Amino acid sequence: MNELFQLSAPWWVFVLRATAVYVLVMLLVRVSGKRAVGQFTPFDLVLLILIGNAVQNGINGGDNSLTGAAIMAVTLIVLNYTVALLTSRSRRAERLLEGVPVVLARDGKVFDRVLRRELVSSEDFAEALRSNQIEDIGEVRLALLETNGHITVIARNRD
Repeated sequence: MNELFQLSAPWWVFVLRATAVYVLVMLLVRVSGKRAVGQFTPFDLVLLILIGNAVQNGINGGDNSLTGAAIMAVTLIVLNYTVALLTSRSRRAERLLEGVPVVLARDGKVFDRVLRRELVSSEDFAEALRSNQIEDIGEVRLALLETNGHITVIARNRD
């Protein structure tokens, strides 16, 4: 019963490992682009599961104790809370960690190069237009790829 709670390394090693893996995964998610985060496809779900499996040993270092799991879980929750607190209080941290919205179209003109760079398919863009009852690109005043991956479309005044 004692082996359930016996750590294989000092507690601070688990905190350090969890922090390092958290930073690495957050960096990779940030670099992967807004669409990868905002619009999960079945492939993205598989990738998420595989990443979780891939980093598991990096976090726990082979330790299977309940105490180690608790330390790592608390560390990850504290890190996530700290990032949320930081981004809610600092515009600079928010821009750095979450990015900024990207203009996909303005005044009826679609920026195809931006769509490709941001990995937004023509069909995804067309779907965003349809969901805003826009039938023609000429009706678009502004289309933004938000930091959460959602496409916001603002129509021109329909007088």
